[in-house]
Amino acid sequence: MDDFAIDENTDITDVVCPMTFVKAKVALEELEDGQVLSIRLNDGEPVQNVPRSIKDEGHRILKLADNEDGTYNLIVKKVKTK
Repeated sequence: MDDFAIDENTDITDVVCPMTFVKAKVALEELEDGQVLSIRLNDGEPVQNVPRSIKDEGHRILKLADNEDGTYNLIVKKVKTK
């Protein structure tokens, strides 16, 4: 069982790289520090690049769940960035 609550959800399955990270970053910017965002993204480039880019921004990846339909849910905790 996961020990976090999802504060917001965003679906970026309708966009392609590099806009996937841009949309995910904008969604994270709208949250308060410590809040948790669930991002639904496609397999392939998005699932390879978005988690890495979010981590590089300093946020914490809590979980990456395969929905078994060609999409994933990436659970991210917003961390205060400089």
